[in-house]
Amino acid sequence: MLSTVRANADKGPTRALNVREIPFLGVGLGYRAEFRQELLANRTQVDFLELMVEHFLDMPPEQMGDAPLLAEQFDIVVHGLDLSIGTVKPLRLDYLANMHELVVATGAHWASDHLSMTSVPGRAIGNLTPLPLNHEMADYLIQKCRQAARVLPVPFLLENISVLFRPAPDGMTEQAFITEVVQGADIFLLLDLTNILNNSINGRFDACDYLEGLPLDRVVQIHLAGGFALDDVLLDTHSGPVPPEAFELLRYAARRMPALRAVMIERDQNFPPFQTLLEELDATREVLCTAWAPHFASGLVAAPTWLVGRAGAG
Repeated sequence: MLSTVRANADKGPTRALNVREIPFLGVGLGYRAEFRQELLANRTQVDFLELMVEHFLDMPPEQMGDAPLLAEQFDIVVHGLDLSIGTVKPLRLDYLANMHELVVATGAHWASDHLSMTSVPGRAIGNLTPLPLNHEMADYLIQKCRQAARVLPVPFLLENISVLFRPAPDGMTEQAFITEVVQGADIFLLLDLTNILNNSINGRFDACDYLEGLPLDRVVQIHLAGGFALDDVLLDTHSGPVPPEAFELLRYAARRMPALRAVMIERDQNFPPFQTLLEELDATREVLCTAWAPHFASGLVAAPTWLVGRAGAG
């Protein structure tokens, strides 16, 4: 597998992207083993699952075998934490090989990782770390993203992160940087709205104004999550319910994203009763019934059953 990945990264063909070929998935959850049994018992209420590469990497065969079993019950997308695409060293083809394997094993519809770095040469950082915002870094990322897209058999997405500091030198806004990377590499965007909300509060800027500077036509998936504040700084911990402000930002944003195919809730700790997560999914659908409707009314195929009949609304 690694030799095939290496060959494709260097010389593989570049797939032409057609957003209409990306299926609509709906509203889903990030899979966590802590709620596996409740999830399976309520599988008709969860439209899709996001599987983390790290949860299946170098695991016993029985755990790796769980991924295709989940794929029999749910549509799947794959998400990574540790590609570290912003690290100034060659692309981690070993990591991409694992991502590729999980994509193939589950029939995942797309794969994603973060616009960040999690290591520097010779040392792991252990956190999603922001990158300098300049054209040199953007050009470097474009080449690595093109490599990743050649390796993977499905569309590749990058996700924005929560930012508590920014390394120098900066030469552009974050919105301009993200736009240059995703358009230059011809990839898509996984937009974490809670990260934007947290960054806007911590950095004292307007989240809606920020969104208008992004390539919203490239957004295929959205993440929502909750966290907590430490010394008046909002942290991206995925440890609490989605705040009302994030749902309002979703209401504002979704109708501006014609390629949006999936919205997902992340919960990594402090797990509530599973019914509470299902209620958050329903709250998300209530927002999207009007926010998504114009796109379906314009001819986007495969509207979900909970939206059929309401596609002319909003």
